[in-house]
Amino acid sequence: MTSPLPAGLYLVATPIGNLGDLSPRAAETLRGATRIFAEDKRVSAKLLAYAGAEAPMSTYHDHSSAAERAAIVARLGDEAIALISDAGTPLISDPGYKLVRAARAAGHAVHTVPGPCAAIAALTLAGLPTDRFLFLGFLPPKAKARGDAIAEVAGVRATLVCYESGPRLAGTLAALAALLGSRDGAIVREISKLHEECVTGTLAELAERYAAAAPKGEIVIVVGPPLAIAAVSEADLDSALDEALARLSPSRAAAEVAERLNVPKKRAYARALERSAK
Repeated sequence: MTSPLPAGLYLVATPIGNLGDLSPRAAETLRGATRIFAEDKRVSAKLLAYAGAEAPMSTYHDHSSAAERAAIVARLGDEAIALISDAGTPLISDPGYKLVRAARAAGHAVHTVPGPCAAIAALTLAGLPTDRFLFLGFLPPKAKARGDAIAEVAGVRATLVCYESGPRLAGTLAALAALLGSRDGAIVREISKLHEECVTGTLAELAERYAAAAPKGEIVIVVGPPLAIAAVSEADLDSALDEALARLSPSRAAAEVAERLNVPKKRAYARALERSAK
């Protein structure tokens, strides 16, 4: 028999495909909760039946109001409330951070019950550097906003991870290839399910592969970091600056050379001032 849980908010990670990935602690927490809040009760009903959880279930999602959030927080002093997402770890591209913040501000205990996360699982399958990575969630659906979001992180020296749907995959890959160049990537889908798949290649190759038909299932895009660029020697920098200074002011010459050689603007400008003073 499951022991009653102390009052507070419990963030419970749920399987992203295979129900067998539900941890014993997660199952015990769900069985001991007073009430469970889920994004979609229909989606979570199967999981709760699997875990043997019988607590009443209510909804909490992106469109939940401040009043609904306050009502949940008001119950935390006396009840053990579990928050789950449709799949994976709550708050990771899912609603919840405002609830966590409000619960903590009200002085209630907040506990995490860690487990599956599609972004982390995809990183392990992709075979790309994992020492530094940046999670982008879902990129904007409109082309201009999506391009701006990609351009903003183009220079980040880390592996990029984002979620995407099948119908939007081709457009997102085409934008990534156009803006990030020849980087390695991976398309990971249906993680932990029967048809789990990880397809690797350059962004251009992946964009071509998925241009004709949209794949089914939940999809994670993983993009390798920018290709290493050889260090620019002082001689090469001086040569480029001398050519540019013959046409431009020191500031404009430095800006042009910094962009072309991918060197820090401060370095290029300082050297341009030295060269122009001779």
